[in-house]
Amino acid sequence: MTVFDAGITSWIFAATLALALVLVHVPFGDYMYKVYNADKHSRAERLIYRGIGANPDAEQGWGAYARSVLAFSAVSVLFLFFFQLLQGKLPLHLTDPATEMTAGLAWNTAVSFVTNTNWQAYSGESTQGHLVQMAGLTVQNFVSAAVGMAIAVALVRGFSRRRSTELGNFWVDLVRGTIRILLPLAIIGAVILIAGGVIQNFALHDQVVNTLAGGTQVIPGGPVASQEAIKEIGTNGGGFFNANSAHPFENPTAWTNWLEIFLLLVIAFSLPRTFGRMVGSPKQGYAIVAVMSVIAVVSISLTMFFQMQHWGTVPEAVGASMEGVEQRFGVANSAVFAASTTLTSTGAVNSFHDSYTSLGGLMTMFNMQLGEVAPGGVGSGLVGMLILAVITVFVAGLMVGRTPEYLGKKITPREIKLAASYFLVTPLIVLTGTAIAMALPDQRASMLNTGPHGLSEVLYAFTSAANNNGSAFAGLSVNTDWYNTALGLAMLFGRFLPIILALALAGSLAAQGTTPESVGTLPTHRPQFIGMVVGVTLILVALTFLPMLALGPLAEGLPS
Repeated sequence: MTVFDAGITSWIFAATLALALVLVHVPFGDYMYKVYNADKHSRAERLIYRGIGANPDAEQGWGAYARSVLAFSAVSVLFLFFFQLLQGKLPLHLTDPATEMTAGLAWNTAVSFVTNTNWQAYSGESTQGHLVQMAGLTVQNFVSAAVGMAIAVALVRGFSRRRSTELGNFWVDLVRGTIRILLPLAIIGAVILIAGGVIQNFALHDQVVNTLAGGTQVIPGGPVASQEAIKEIGTNGGGFFNANSAHPFENPTAWTNWLEIFLLLVIAFSLPRTFGRMVGSPKQGYAIVAVMSVIAVVSISLTMFFQMQHWGTVPEAVGASMEGVEQRFGVANSAVFAASTTLTSTGAVNSFHDSYTSLGGLMTMFNMQLGEVAPGGVGSGLVGMLILAVITVFVAGLMVGRTPEYLGKKITPREIKLAASYFLVTPLIVLTGTAIAMALPDQRASMLNTGPHGLSEVLYAFTSAANNNGSAFAGLSVNTDWYNTALGLAMLFGRFLPIILALALAGSLAAQGTTPESVGTLPTHRPQFIGMVVGVTLILVALTFLPMLALGPLAEGLPS
């Protein structure tokens, strides 16, 4: 196959993916709208509410909603922390793990999976036993994703409700998101993946085969398909194997690669339809998904372009960089996966981001620094995009000298302070963590490379942790007490501070009445507004991260 033919095939791959997402946008978005606005609880749901002591018919204000999120997450972290430390005494554990499960690593991993980051400072198949993978990590793949969706729904209720102090019930939103949305999708996805060759068994490291060279090889097994499906659907990203979605047991063929990208994008790209239905204006949902789509198309196209060029320090092979790329996927389709996984909060990888061209690697980092809003993680992407819309109407209001309004709600100093704080928290964590790491000799010693690429490794790590992405630039040895603690704190603050600010904003908006539209009201469903939101998004990131990017990937990639 020529480079030209490979390029055409890759564009067809991307185009069919976009078409599939368009086809499911309306029906799936409408289904999620019905789930979160249903009046009745199923029998299974009522049993769960009774078991956890929750009253499903009582609504919560933003403070109570936030306390419920924090309490549930704190219990989850403690449970998963001790579960990992005690796994040696439990069934289906590894008798000789490659990496010792220390308290620092257990803390980092527990925080990682509870915050939907799924950062892994260990090799999955040779460190975690099957029971921990299934009952610990996979369970968090479901509920951490459901938490993100619950926050999004609560924020949308803030826009749709009038003079209300209530945003819904966290426990109802959590259970419904898990049982009615994530679980059915995960079952279907797992069955299709098994049909595609993804393994699903309970074999430990006891499958020994003879190689063609006359030696022996131990082949690990495990319940991979069931974890792989929710790993992508819930934009989690933690791999059963160290090689993640580059491993043939997780992602065997080109069409399973397409399916996994579809799964990690489908909820986030459909939620704007749910938003439009909830606020009573589907065209507002189309505007939000249009902003997401513009940014995503540009990002994926640039990532593919940079990877198909010989730019930066990575060797060229047959017209493109093949280092760190699986041959069964190819460069361009791997670039689509890399862009999709960093535009969302998934963090799964099917190629080695550290081996990307300098500007290709920059794109994966830049996608996360955008706030992962195109389309972002399940729930968190919609939250970020709506807050960007609030900031945009505020900027537009300053230009014309009017009090800004969005969806009939005035954006007062209180709302804009909360919105601005939401987007300042993550860069503060990223830049502070990177600066401290680069200032400490022992932490610089963890870098495989020096110079701009070494800085990129550290910057990528804190960008990934604070944005709850979980992918790694690699080359950085992070299984140390300092990095386990620092990155764990970055994940915690990067997850829960924005959640609190988003819920506070939702509570402030819900308490307002309705401001009637006038001739001076900025239309927020037209191409002009879509372009403004895209511009504000890019400007916010450029002003915040450009100096650091100039010292890292830009310095490495641009001609001297």
